[in-house]
This record gives sequence, structure tokens and C-alpha cells, in this order.
Amino acid sequence: MHELSLAEDMRDLILEKAEKDGFRKVEKVWLEVGELACVEASAMEFCFSAVMAGTPAQGAKLEIISIPGEGECHQCHHRWRVQELYDCCPECGSFGARIIQGREVRVKSISVI
Repeated sequence: MHELSLAEDMRDLILEKAEKDGFRKVEKVWLEVGELACVEASAMEFCFSAVMAGTPAQGAKLEIISIPGEGECHQCHHRWRVQELYDCCPECGSFGARIIQGREVRVKSISVI
């Protein structure tokens, strides 16, 4: 379950930012998660809640923003919405698409007081 390590990384980022910027409380965190990142939303929410205990983000709401997968065929350069990492090109049938987006996991924004 890599959601736990992702949540721990988010905690570290928030603690670093809290120390630097001096905020007391995090109200909400917006997290962009690519559809190809293999992150389970319910597991992410559970881990987020668990690791934020005792931090300025304790009780904060986690908003997960889904980023669709997009690939480009190496052969014919067709772009399409990728559902699985190893989908074949719907245009020419070749494999090995370059993934343009959909694997990212990043904190987009945080709301603090």
C-alpha cells in the first residue's frame, strides 16, 4: 500500500511549509492523482487521516482531483485517453505509448488559517 508513504510525504511537506510560513491549521488539501498512478482514493483518505493526527493538518479535508491518463503513440503519434499503462494505440495497434499525463501525484494547493 503505497498510499501510506504518499500520505507521509504529504505530512512532511505540510510540516515543512507550516514551519516556514507559520500557519497554525490546515483546513483542506487538494491532491492531484493521475488515473494511472495506482492510488486507491479510499486508502489515500484513510492514510491521510491517520498520518495527519497531531499535526496542523489534523482533521483537514482531503480533496482528490483525478487527472486522466493521456498517451501518445511512438509509431503514429496519435494521442488518446489511456485507461491502462500498457494499452495499445487505438489507431495503429502498436504498444509502447509515451505517457503524457496520468501518473502524477502532487499537492495542488492547501487552505490554511
